[in-house]
Amino acid sequence: MTTPHPPAGSPQNDPAPASGAGTPATGAGSGRSGYLYRKVARHLADHADQVLKVGEITRAIGAPSSGAVFEALKKMAAAGHATHHRTPHRFQITQAGIDAAGALPPAAPRTRSSGSSGGGRQSRPAPVPRPNGTLYHPRRLGKGWDVEELRRLRAQQVPVLLYGPPGTGKTAMVEAAFPDLLTVAGTGDTVVDDFLGSYNPVPGGGYEFVHGPLVTAMRQGRVLLVDDATLIPPRVLAVLYPAMDGRGTVTIPAHGNETVEAVDGFYIVAGHNPGVHGAVLTEALASRFTVHLHVTTDWDLARQLGVPKPVVAAAIDLNADLAAGKTVWAPQLRELLGFVKVRDQLGMSAALANLVGIAPEDARDDVTAALSRHTGTPITALALGKR
Repeated sequence: MTTPHPPAGSPQNDPAPASGAGTPATGAGSGRSGYLYRKVARHLADHADQVLKVGEITRAIGAPSSGAVFEALKKMAAAGHATHHRTPHRFQITQAGIDAAGALPPAAPRTRSSGSSGGGRQSRPAPVPRPNGTLYHPRRLGKGWDVEELRRLRAQQVPVLLYGPPGTGKTAMVEAAFPDLLTVAGTGDTVVDDFLGSYNPVPGGGYEFVHGPLVTAMRQGRVLLVDDATLIPPRVLAVLYPAMDGRGTVTIPAHGNETVEAVDGFYIVAGHNPGVHGAVLTEALASRFTVHLHVTTDWDLARQLGVPKPVVAAAIDLNADLAAGKTVWAPQLRELLGFVKVRDQLGMSAALANLVGIAPEDARDDVTAALSRHTGTPITALALGKR
């Protein structure tokens, strides 16, 4: 993902961030210094896997003074948005810095082709917060962006089935698109009650019926995500079908055959991992979803979020081998972002070793070979050493 840049020489007054703030300040410190800070932050975010010298950054952004750039970089480091390596002075953006740069308001943003007819242009949308506070970076889908397109499909009542390896961002995308989301996490032990509800004990004795997420979503016009849907027994998934077709109703046998009707806004989206052991995609389930969307890892986004290029290259090779049946596992975006966190805390060698260690045992030799080939580093699984 390329962060929009303001054009060189822009006269706009942009706020400079206060040192130590989690996000850029918006009410003080305006002027050229704030504008320069933004250019520096965006340049580091666009080269998140690199440790850059002050002079390199100065030349790249066309700044008139390396001293002013150095001051902006020191502010970023003080805020925890960059790491400062000395002798010589070099800087690399942190994950907090990437998040903060993504939150900076655009000033005459650079745009990209939208892919629509007529040569229209469309700027990349800002990252979207998820319920856990992390940011989701939208990706291209059709003529627009995935989050926007999912919302349009909901408005038109076009159900979507997402599929792809674990860790590619399927759940994150749905969480970002729909703040009113309810989720059923599917397993082989999921039962009808997990959708419709069941009787629960109450203090003082007795039981009361508590409606499940499917009923709540139907009555409140919310979105229901059925995650890992193909791990759920087909006879259980059948509870969804009358809610998804023209009837828009379900019956709750355990609660006196209560009938529930869906209101406007109700929508079902499902996700599944075809390669997971025990996953079964039945024709009855597949036919209920008009759009089947393959979700893969965005390698450009991985690089932008700080994953070193050699590690991304190794992951790409491993995914190609996975598709060809030559290995049984390959890292996706989830594992690569975990790699960055381990690297920032324990160092590069430990992060490489940990990436090998989290692979299934029968894939570790393949992961070790790919990482060693691209990084030039001998690697073993992460382990404690002697005292």
